[in-house]
Amino acid sequence: MRRTRKIISMALLALAAAACAPSTATGDGAPVTTAKPLPGPSLDANLDLDALVTAAKKEGSVLVYDSSGDIEEVAKAFTKKYGITMEGVKSDTPQTAEKMIREHAADNVTIDAAMYEDGGVLVGQLIPQGVAQTWVPADLTGQIPAENQNPLLALSKATVFAYNTKLSPEGCPVKNVWDLTEPEWAGKLVMQDPLGKPTVLSFFTQLDAHGNQALEQAYQTKYGKALQTGEKSAAYEWIKRMAGNKPVLTGSDEDISGAVGAPSATDKKIGFMSISKFRNNEDKGYTQATCEGMAPFVGFSYPKYVAIAAKSKHPNAAKLYVHFIMTEEGVKHEIGEGGISGNDTVKPLVTPPGLPDWKAQLFHTDPKGLLGDMQNRQTVSDFWRVNHG
Repeated sequence: MRRTRKIISMALLALAAAACAPSTATGDGAPVTTAKPLPGPSLDANLDLDALVTAAKKEGSVLVYDSSGDIEEVAKAFTKKYGITMEGVKSDTPQTAEKMIREHAADNVTIDAAMYEDGGVLVGQLIPQGVAQTWVPADLTGQIPAENQNPLLALSKATVFAYNTKLSPEGCPVKNVWDLTEPEWAGKLVMQDPLGKPTVLSFFTQLDAHGNQALEQAYQTKYGKALQTGEKSAAYEWIKRMAGNKPVLTGSDEDISGAVGAPSATDKKIGFMSISKFRNNEDKGYTQATCEGMAPFVGFSYPKYVAIAAKSKHPNAAKLYVHFIMTEEGVKHEIGEGGISGNDTVKPLVTPPGLPDWKAQLFHTDPKGLLGDMQNRQTVSDFWRVNHG
């Protein structure tokens, strides 16, 4: 039932996002969808942080939704620092967006701010429709690259291919992403169901947009010949073969981590999971690491944005939260197991096992393609559904 609600919510969001962009026609009559420019971010040029804290304390509280349970630790730190009650709620992005839309329409807003792994929702729907807005702390603008200010990039995380280091002490048994399409790995890849995971769907659409050459080169390396496909691209061919190899689908990264790295694991599996789950190595005695050296990438990075509800009842507390998460003091709770802050002055806190070079090892989401991710999501969802069976 939960998966069904996710799929319905994502479908509704995708339709709304497509509807918010105007279409024109080419000479052959094919519609061309263009993006409306985003409203500029709100910026208090004369920001007085002490005055903001005072105003936020008068409001008394702030409610923030996030797809990561790390938001609970952020909330504790925020409350301790400012004496303002912050509640952090873990909620999948599609459900958060749907709730914010309904609250905005009913003029009954409870969510003050939210962290979004799904940037397409922001640029395609929530910001253009006035449900959410970007606020950039003026005193931090020099520390945040201009291209990351609208929408405001709070941090980047990653999903990687991981293996059990105890069962494979000589290194990851998978060396190439095309290995995962071979019969020997049928049913041995464990991943979240893409139909309920926006970041994975965006990864697929981004691969099709700017990852085909890398996939073709990896195929040439593995098989010694050029890829021949009847699909629209190398990305779609890889998705088709991987889906047809029957990966085991779960509803959480925790389930993936358990299947791959738990002490009781006896079967070699590859997990496609968040780097945040490497915390289980210390917390639960798991033995798991990134498939370092895997061609052409070991996984993908994705942006997490922060925005304020346009009708927030605690706007100053929401702004103070944004300021907090854009500093090391706040974001360290989100990147404690790996990740990159949107603030260039905040250095990475840890190196996830098997991921020493964030820039070179990962396939990176292009923020310019966020709206395209949203508009193409239904196509890639249907393609996955047909090929996974």
